[in-house]
Amino acid sequence: HVQLVESGEGSVQSGESLKLSCAASGYRFSSCSMGWYRQAPGKEREAVSAITSGGTTTYADSVKGRFTISRDNGGNTLYLQMNSLKPEDTAVYYCAALCTSRPPYWGQGTQVTVS
Repeated sequence: HVQLVESGEGSVQSGESLKLSCAASGYRFSSCSMGWYRQAPGKEREAVSAITSGGTTTYADSVKGRFTISRDNGGNTLYLQMNSLKPEDTAVYYCAALCTSRPPYWGQGTQVTVS
C-alpha cells in the first residue's frame, strides 16, 4: 500500500534552515509529480511547492527564493530545503503524491516551528 513518511520536524529560530524529507513507497514514485503543502493553526492547507516527474518546480510566492524542492527518484524520496525561515512558516508540512487521474496520496505531516 502507498506510504508517504515525512521527517525533519524541528523548532528553529528565525533565519535558520531546516530540511524536510518524504520517503515514498507502494507506488511508482518516478511517474508522479510530488508536492509539499502546509497548514498553520486556524488556516487552510496551502500549497508550498511542487515538482514534476521531469523535475520542473513551482513555488508559492511566499517561499520563492527561500525554499527548494527536489527529488531522488532512485531513492523514492522528496525533499524540501527551507532557508531563511520566518515565524509565518510555522505549520504542519505535508508531502503529497500527485499522480494522474487519482486523488493525492498524503503523508501524516511533520511540524515546523519558527520563533
